[in-house]
Order: sequence, then structure tokens, then C-alpha cells
Amino acid sequence: MLKILTSIDNILYYPILIIIMAAGGLWFTGRTRCVQIRKFKESCKLIVEKPTRGAKVSSFQALMVSTASRVGTGNIIGVSTAICLGGPGAVFWMWFMCIIGAASAFIESTLAQIFKQRDKGGGCYGGPAFYIQRVVKGRRWLSILFCFFLLATYAFGFQLLCSFNLQSSFAAYSFYDPKTTPAIVGAVLALLTGYCLFGGGKRILRLTEVVVPFMGLFYVAVALIIIFAHIRFIPTMFAEIFRDAFNFRAIFGGMSGSCLIYGIKRGLYSNEAGVGSAPNASASAEVSHPVKQGLVQTVSVYIDTMLLCTATALMCLSSGVRHAPETSGAPYVQAAISTVFGKAGPVFITVAMAMFAFTTLLGNLYYTDNALTYMNHNKKPSKRFMNVFYIACVAVIFIGAVIPMDAAWAFADISMGGMTLINLPCCLVLSSFALKALKDYEAQEKQGKDPVFTASGIGIPEEEENYWR
Repeated sequence: MLKILTSIDNILYYPILIIIMAAGGLWFTGRTRCVQIRKFKESCKLIVEKPTRGAKVSSFQALMVSTASRVGTGNIIGVSTAICLGGPGAVFWMWFMCIIGAASAFIESTLAQIFKQRDKGGGCYGGPAFYIQRVVKGRRWLSILFCFFLLATYAFGFQLLCSFNLQSSFAAYSFYDPKTTPAIVGAVLALLTGYCLFGGGKRILRLTEVVVPFMGLFYVAVALIIIFAHIRFIPTMFAEIFRDAFNFRAIFGGMSGSCLIYGIKRGLYSNEAGVGSAPNASASAEVSHPVKQGLVQTVSVYIDTMLLCTATALMCLSSGVRHAPETSGAPYVQAAISTVFGKAGPVFITVAMAMFAFTTLLGNLYYTDNALTYMNHNKKPSKRFMNVFYIACVAVIFIGAVIPMDAAWAFADISMGGMTLINLPCCLVLSSFALKALKDYEAQEKQGKDPVFTASGIGIPEEEENYWR
């Protein structure tokens, strides 16, 4: 089974997804005239813009939901794995995919806003399923397939990985027993998640909502301390990153295991740009113009990759600790942090991993609820069904702690790749709507107005069911 998953994984990313993602990101970057760069300052201002009167979900809240899903164990373990298995050059390709991927994030989140619907309570909802449906002339089959991959990714693939990544951080301790410790960690994590899913654990949730943002900032601070402690290695570190990134003889000699492919895979796993996950949160924000939320979502991609992933990468590479396949994952990061903080280093990584993993496990299920609602003709499934579904999710968390690393990564890569394979081409087909919205937004800005959107302004018929009519 592992060989089958690995074979599918390799073919899916090279040559299929690498071409689609690069072409899509570059196309969106060119057509928007690098909107993710030239409007970065404005994007940051929009994050703190006051929500529209009576708004149930602000732009900032939608950003936090998508960022909570993006920021997780992948920022630590994913980066470590990419460097150890693909080489230091993977860091450059993460940066590259982040920059062009931010344009994809802008397009998909703007489209989610344009085609969102109004609920009975006056709020709004939507996501890729709604704009994908438009591509196939109102038929639901492609949207249903997308939702299937979304469920496979966020209810199973990413849950497996979160659980595995957390238990792997305990391998640095003397009490770790590979036969029993993973099962114990998986059981505790599954029980805590189940407790919260079934209505309990409100205090735990409130605590993590407060602690995790500070943990993220503290993590970056710790990384900076380690980087400056090894400041003499920084020139060598950057030289190694760029030399390995452009070693095309090595890349094309073993493409599937190269820094290029690992950089793209782990970058996509971490920031999810173009995957079609963040638009589910973006659609719920009530803003005066879809482009505002599209711009805000580009910041989320930068926070994830350029801040947190880069912190991990530079911390590890500057430490002087040897990177090798046998140290991939938590051991490499823990060894790097131990060079400055000694025995306290691995403990800090374990605590950070626990916080990130727990909130990610719960945050992922926000997207699954949206998918299940769409598949049930925009009605929330019955309580009995949701209870069975949550029990299955809890079981997956336990299984993730005890399965091999390669199996967990391969399953998550394939399911996430399936989402991207549907979402990005549909974004390309519908990109004219997002580009018209951007043109409308900028035209109103030049007139000194706070941009306000109408669906008819970009060619959507007034009689069509839409939030903006």
C-alpha cells in the first residue's frame, strides 16, 4: 500500500501539479500585475479595517480562521522534512511558491466572495464548491468531487499528519518507547479532540485561542535568537540554499526526491495557496468589496511561509546541525534548538507542536463542516450523522500516531493534490470575474471612494441568486 501511495504521490506532483501550480501562480501574478506585492501595504491595512455594520464575521476573523488552519505542525515538521529529504534548496522553492501562490490565494478568495450566498440569518457563506459549480454550468458533480477530496484532506490526511508529527517530537526523550509512546500520545490527543468536538472543553479552546498566537510569536523570537547565536554561519547558509536550489543537474537527476519537488510539496502543505481551503473562511467575511478579502488572504500566506516556515528553515540551517534523511522531522529541529537552549530546546518544540497540532485538528474540521453542508444540499447534516463523523475523525487521530511517516505524508499529499487539481483550473476559467472585480476596486480607489461592489458591475445578471445582487 505504501508503494502504491508513493507512486501516485510522485506522479501527481511531477509533472502534473508542478506545471499547473507554477503556470497558475505565474498567470495570476502577471494578470493582476503582481497584486500580492504591489498592494501588500494596503492588504495589511485592510486586516484592521472595521467590519461593516452588523457583520457577523469580520475580515480579520476570517483571516484568523484560515491562518489557524495554515499555521500548524507543517511549519516545523514539514520544513524539516523538506530540508532533510530534498536539501537546503527546498527553502528557496518554498519562497518562490509562496510569492506566486499568494496571487492564487488572492484569486480564489476573491472568487469565493463574488459567488457567496446569503443565509437565513443575514450572514453569508460559500467557498470553492459554489464557484466550481459555475464552471460546469450549475451541475454539482465536480463540486461534489472537490468536497470529497476536501474531506479526505481535512478529516483524514491532515489529521493523520498532525497526530504523527506531534508524537514524533517525543522521540527526543529517554522515556520514548516506539512500541507504546505513539499509541499513548495518539490516545490522549484523540480523547482531548473528541472531548471538544462533543461539546466539552470550552476552557481548553479558549486557552488555546489565546496561547497559540503568542506561541507563534515566541517561536519566531526563539528562532531569531538561534540565528543570531550562529550569525557567523549565515553567509554560508544562504549560499548553500541558493547553490542547492539551482543545482539543476541534481534536480533533474532525481526529480521526485529533489529540493524543487519537496519545496513545492511542503510549501503547498503549509500555506495551502490554491488548494481551495481558505476560500471557505474567506466567503464568510462581510466586506464592502470582494477584493478586500482577496488582499487580506495574501497576508495569511506570507505569515505562514515567509515568517514561520522561514523561521524554522533558517534556525535549522544556521545551527550547523547536519541534515540527513534519518533526522527528518522533529529530531532535526530539536537538535538545532538544543545548540543554544540545551535540554530545554526539545521541550519547547514539543509544547509548540502540541499547541499547533491541537488547534489545527479542530480548525481543519471547520472546512469539513462546510463541505458536508454543501453535499447535503446546503443543509447541515443530522446530529446523528455528525456524531458518527466526529467519532471517525477521532479514530483517525489515533491511527495517525502509530502509522509510518511516509504513509501519512503520501496520503495527505495525494488528497491535497486532488483538491488543487480541481480548484486551480476552475480559478483559471473564472479568473476574468476576479480580474474585473480588481479593476472595479482600483477604479473606485482612484476616485477617492471606499470601494463598494455590485454583481452587475462585473457582468453577473441581477436575477442570478447572489449575495451581492
